[in-house]
Amino acid sequence: MDKNQRSRIYLLVLVIAIFVVWKYRESQKPKMVLVQGTTMGVIAYNIKYIDEDLRNFKKEIDSLLIDFNQSLSTYIPDSEISTFNKDGKVTFSFPYFSEVLIASQEVYKASGGYFDPTVGPLVDAWGFGDGKSVTLDSGQVDSVLKYVGFEKVSFTSEEVFKTIPELKLNFSAIAKGQAIDVVAEYLMKQGIQNFMVEIGGEVRAKGKNDIGETWTIGIEVPDENRVGGVFDAIQLEDHGMATSGNYRNYKIVDGKKVAHTIDPKTGYPKMITLLSATIVAPTCMYADAYATASMAMGLDKAKAMVESNSSLEAYFIYSDQDGNTQTYISPGLKGKTINEQ
Repeated sequence: MDKNQRSRIYLLVLVIAIFVVWKYRESQKPKMVLVQGTTMGVIAYNIKYIDEDLRNFKKEIDSLLIDFNQSLSTYIPDSEISTFNKDGKVTFSFPYFSEVLIASQEVYKASGGYFDPTVGPLVDAWGFGDGKSVTLDSGQVDSVLKYVGFEKVSFTSEEVFKTIPELKLNFSAIAKGQAIDVVAEYLMKQGIQNFMVEIGGEVRAKGKNDIGETWTIGIEVPDENRVGGVFDAIQLEDHGMATSGNYRNYKIVDGKKVAHTIDPKTGYPKMITLLSATIVAPTCMYADAYATASMAMGLDKAKAMVESNSSLEAYFIYSDQDGNTQTYISPGLKGKTINEQ
């Protein structure tokens, strides 16, 4: 055997060895399943989880979300919440309405009333619901404000009813987070310990991704002209994360931007200084609700609220008095954001 033949044999053996090592490493990598679809009309969902058996739970997840919407979607005429808004009372057929009422009451109290699922009539009155440009005087605001207030809702574990007929409920500020938790709880019941569930930009993550790292979730640039741009990212493990912002839905009033977020205490839209509020909480339902509350109360009160609640962390993006973009990152997120690393 001449030298060239030996070289070719050595090269072939080396290639085979490399291939065997690569195949072995590939076989040892966690097996990732991706499930995608839409819910709540046209809202996209993306679910990733590690499962050695590569089970696909799309059918079961879609079934859960259909039931969820039949309970809490205001776009379905015969849903439980639509029935409540029309008739003033409904008996629960699903667990979701009762769960969201309990959580909403808790956040309503903890936020001093800044999170309020009854604020919808004010949103519509100001024209944010249908995109019309509307300016209301104090008398008009007061006439709608008397129909707002979560304390006007009464409920038990089996039913909910109004104390005034004009009151309406809308859980759009908490429902995506709750739906994410529903899916997350289902995955955990199936033995899935590493997953990321995202619906419409809200997220809950547990464990690690397929390369053994903590899930990294982006925070969008709060600029209507840079849709999809990433401002920063947070390493998220065993928590929910939600972002609320006013940078896409606002109006110009007297030369100033006012947000679609309505202060349920005054009945007026908020002036925009807090551009976006990202909350990290044990569940996505609570993250979603507290993110909305943060936008309604403004930067200083939101910081105080987060600092007084050990279960919450926050990443706030805001404009200072000179119009410069600034950030507030709560202590528990220090070292967990990409820009800090």
